[in-house]
Amino acid sequence: MLYGRSVETAAIDDLVDRARKGSGGALVLRGDAGVGKTALLDQAATRGGPMRVLRTTGVEAEADLAFAALHQLLLPVAGLLDALPGPQAEAVRGALGLAPAGSGDRFLLGAGVLSLLAEAAAPGGLICVVDDFQWVDRPSADALLFAARRLGTEPIAMPLAVRGDTPVKGLPALEISGLAEPAAAELLDAGFTLAAPVRRGLVALTGGNPLALRETARLLTPAQRAGREPLPDPLPGGTRLFGDRVAALSAGARLTALLAAVESDLDLVLRAAGRLGAGEAALPELESAGLASVSGTHVRFHHPLIRSAVYEAASPAARREAHAALAEVSGGDRRARHLAGAALGQDESVAAALTRAAERARDRGGYGAAATALTRAAELTPEPLARAGRLKDAAVAAWLGGRPGQAESLLAEAREFAGSDTALLMEIAQLRGRFELNSGDAAEAVRILAAGDTLEMLADASEAASYVGDTAAIVEIGRRAAAFPEGFLRDVVTGIGATLADGSGHDLLRRALGRTGELREASEFLWAAAAASHLGEGDLSAELAERAGRVARVSGMTGQLPVVLEFVATAERLAGRLAESRAVSEEGLELAREAGYANTVAAHLANLAAVAALRGEEEPCIRYAREALAIAVPHRVGLRAGVAAYALAMLDLCLGRFAAAHDRFAAIVAAGPGAGHPTVVWRTTPDRIEAAVGAGDVDAARESLEAYERWSAHAGTAESLALLARCRGLVLPDDRAVEALGEASRLHANPFEAARTGLLLGERLRRTHRPAEARAHLRAAFETFQRAGAAPWARRAYGELRAAGESIRPEKDAPPAPEVAPDVRGMALDALTPQELRIATLVADGATSKEIAARLFLSPRTVEYHLYKIYPKLGITSRTELARLVVLRKAPAAADDML
Repeated sequence: MLYGRSVETAAIDDLVDRARKGSGGALVLRGDAGVGKTALLDQAATRGGPMRVLRTTGVEAEADLAFAALHQLLLPVAGLLDALPGPQAEAVRGALGLAPAGSGDRFLLGAGVLSLLAEAAAPGGLICVVDDFQWVDRPSADALLFAARRLGTEPIAMPLAVRGDTPVKGLPALEISGLAEPAAAELLDAGFTLAAPVRRGLVALTGGNPLALRETARLLTPAQRAGREPLPDPLPGGTRLFGDRVAALSAGARLTALLAAVESDLDLVLRAAGRLGAGEAALPELESAGLASVSGTHVRFHHPLIRSAVYEAASPAARREAHAALAEVSGGDRRARHLAGAALGQDESVAAALTRAAERARDRGGYGAAATALTRAAELTPEPLARAGRLKDAAVAAWLGGRPGQAESLLAEAREFAGSDTALLMEIAQLRGRFELNSGDAAEAVRILAAGDTLEMLADASEAASYVGDTAAIVEIGRRAAAFPEGFLRDVVTGIGATLADGSGHDLLRRALGRTGELREASEFLWAAAAASHLGEGDLSAELAERAGRVARVSGMTGQLPVVLEFVATAERLAGRLAESRAVSEEGLELAREAGYANTVAAHLANLAAVAALRGEEEPCIRYAREALAIAVPHRVGLRAGVAAYALAMLDLCLGRFAAAHDRFAAIVAAGPGAGHPTVVWRTTPDRIEAAVGAGDVDAARESLEAYERWSAHAGTAESLALLARCRGLVLPDDRAVEALGEASRLHANPFEAARTGLLLGERLRRTHRPAEARAHLRAAFETFQRAGAAPWARRAYGELRAAGESIRPEKDAPPAPEVAPDVRGMALDALTPQELRIATLVADGATSKEIAARLFLSPRTVEYHLYKIYPKLGITSRTELARLVVLRKAPAAADDML
C-alpha cells in the first residue's frame, strides 16, 4: 500500500490513460534512494488493465555490460522483430546478440527499439517500466531515451525511475520527495508501535523517506520506541541501514552476497560460490534475511542500498577474489569485466580482453559501453603507446556515443601518452580537429587540421576553414593539396582554393563533377556539392546535397546524419520547398542535440530562421537567429553566423523594409563574425541587389552585380544563368529590365526563384503601363508563393495583381490577404505537420511504410498513424492521390500535364 502519494499516482494514471488513448509519453520519477520510486513503478505496472507490461532494471553490477538492460526488456518480445524494417531489425538483433552486429548506427538502433515497442503495444497498449535508470548501461539508456522522446503517437507509457541528479534530457520529470508527517505516521503505525514524539522525531530526522523510516524503526530498541531512551545520533543512513543484517550473515552467505553484488546472473553466482567453498544454504539464508531473492535467472537485492552495503563490507582483496572466481566461470564480455575487477596493477592480457569486448560493443552500436571498456583497458595497459591508442579509440567511441566532453578529455590524455609517434599524433590531431569542428571552436579546428600532412586531413582542414569563412586558409590548403596525386577529393580541395585565389580552379572543379557517377558515400556527394557551389551553380549544389541525404539515411552513418541534414535542409530551402526544409531542420536539430553536436545545432537553427523569414514569421525568425548566433559567434562558425544574419536581413526584405534590409546585407559583406563569408556573400547577392534597389542605392546594387558576375563566370546551369539575368535586370532601366527579367523567367528551373523573378517582371510591366502582360506573371508568382507558404511574397504579388486590374476572387466576402483564391492543390499540404510532410514526400517517391520508417527513424505503425491523419486533412483516400498532391506542389507545370 502507498501512503501519501495521491499526486504521484494521479500523474502516473494520466500517463497511462493518455497512452491507452494513443498519445504515448514518458515520465521520469526522480528522487533519493528509498523514497519510494520503485513502489510507484510497481503501481504503474498495474494501472493499465489489459495493457502489456515490459520491465527492466538497471543493475550497478551490469552498468558496463553493453545492452544488458535492453536485453532484459526486449527479449520477451523479440519474436516481433520480423515486423520491423530490415535495417532496424538487424540493428536490434545485433544489440541483443541474436545475430551478427549490424551497422553500429545508434540512431538506427534507437528507431528499432521504438518500432519493436510499438509492435509490442499492439493491440491494447504497453507500459514500459524502467527502474534504477542511473545504472542502466549506456547503450541501453541511449536507445531507450531515443525511443522515449518519440512516443507521442504510440500507445506506450514509459515511467522511468532515477536516483539523484543523473541527467535524463528531453523528458518531463516528477520529483519524488519524502512523505508528509501524516502519511509517514500511517506508514510507521502499520508496522511498529511507537510513541508519538518518537514518530515525529523519526519523520523529521529522515525527511519522511519511507525506506529510512521503516529500517530505522526496525533498528530501534524497545526503550527507544517507547521514548524512554533518545534516538541514535546520528541516525543510521544509506548503507548503514542494512549493515547489521549483512554482518549477521554466515561467512558463506556473505561470500555469496558479495558475488551477487558484482554479478547478477544466478548460474554464475552459484558456480563461483561453489569454487570458493560457500555452502548450498547460502542463498536461502540471504532470502530468509530479507536481503535478496531469486528472480528468474538472476539474483536481485531487495534494494540497491543492500547491494552497496554488501560491497562496502567486503575488503578490496575479497572483492578481487570474487571477480577472479566469476572470471573463471564466465565467458565473453562478462569474463573481461571480471578479469578487470580482479586485476591488481597493469596487465596487458586483461587489457586486450577488455579491448575485444569494447570492439564487440562498438560493432553493435554500444559506443558508451565501448568507451568505458576502452578507458579501463587503457588504465591496465603497461606500454604507453598502446595505452595512447586505446585512449584514442575510447575518445572516438565516446564521440560517436554523443558525449563530446568525455571524448575531448580522453583524447587529451591519449596525446600525453603518444610520445613522439608521428602517425598516432597526427591521427589524434585529426580527431581533435573533427571534435572541434562538430562541437567547439571551428577556427581552432582549422589550426589543428592544417598541421596535417595527409590529403584527408587537409580536406578536413579545408572543410573547417569553409565553416569559419577563412578564405586565406582555404587557398593555402588548396595549394598544399595540389601536391597529391590527381583524384576526386584532391581536385575539389585544390579547385576550391584556386577558385577563391584567382578564379583559376574551375577546370579542376568541373573535372571533379564529371566523376559524380562514381560517388557512393554521403561525404563525397557533399564535396561535389561544394564544387558546384564554387562554380556558381547553386541549383546543382542543392541537388547533390539532397543526394547526400538520401545516401546517408540508408548507409548507416554512425551518427553523422544530423551533419548531412544541414546541407539537405539548405537545399530544400533554396529550392523554395520551405515546409520541407523546416521539417528536415527540425529532424536534424533533434538528432544534433542528442549527438551533442553544438555547431550542427547552430546550423539547423540558422536554417529555421531563414525559413521563418521567407514565410514572414517574424518572432520565430528572430528567436531562431539569436539562438544560432549564440552558438556560432563564440564558436567562430562563420558560415552559420552568416546564415543567421542573412535570415534577419531576408526578414526585412520579405516584409518590404528595404532600407533596413539593405543595411543588414551590407553588414554581411563587412567584417565581423560570420560576415564576409564567401559562400554567404555569394548566395545572398541576388537578395542584396534587390534590397539595394528597393532602398534606392543603385550604385551599391551595381557593385554587388559586378562581384556576382565574377563569381558566376564559369556557371553553366540554367538556374545560375537565370539568377544572373535577374540581377542584371534589377539595375537596368525599365525597358531594358523587362527584357533581362523576361530572359531570366524563361531560364529558371527553380519554381520559387521563377516566382520571385515573375513578381519583379510583373511589377516592371505594370509600371511601364503593360498591365495585361503583367497579370500572367503576377498570377503565376502568387500561386507559387501560396504553395510554398511564403506569405509576404504572396501578399506582395496579390497587391500587384490587384493593381494590374485582376480580381482573383470577386466574391464579396473574399479576405484581403494572400489567403484569397487559395490553390487547393498546393496549399492543402500546409495543413500538415513537419513530420506528416516528410512522410507525404516519401510516399510520393514510392516508399513503403517500412522504408519510410527506416529512413525517418520511426516505427512503421507511426508512419501508418500519420497517414491515417494525413488523408482526412487533405480530403483524399489513397497514396496515389497523396503522391499527386506532392508532385503538384513541387512542379505544378509538369503536374498539370498529368491531369
